[in-house]
Amino acid sequence: MVGLGALVRNRRLEQSMRIDDAADLLGVSSNVLSRLENGHPVGSDRLLRVLEGLGLTMLVLSRSESTTALRALGVTASHAKASLSTDQS
Repeated sequence: MVGLGALVRNRRLEQSMRIDDAADLLGVSSNVLSRLENGHPVGSDRLLRVLEGLGLTMLVLSRSESTTALRALGVTASHAKASLSTDQS
């Protein structure tokens, strides 16, 4: 969740939006957007609304498919796990 929150925050900042303005535009409260950006859980409906509004998409794959997808992207599974553990520290 921390990595996802950082991605959302970075996208919002790339678009030069203040958190309250972005929340209004995305149809969520600023509290929800802040919780998401800080790595805390939010409802899936709100998460998907924020991702859609910021031009992001989530890809859900089985574990076996994820290895193939990461390889196609040029990312090793160990690198992806290392990135996740770094994001969570």
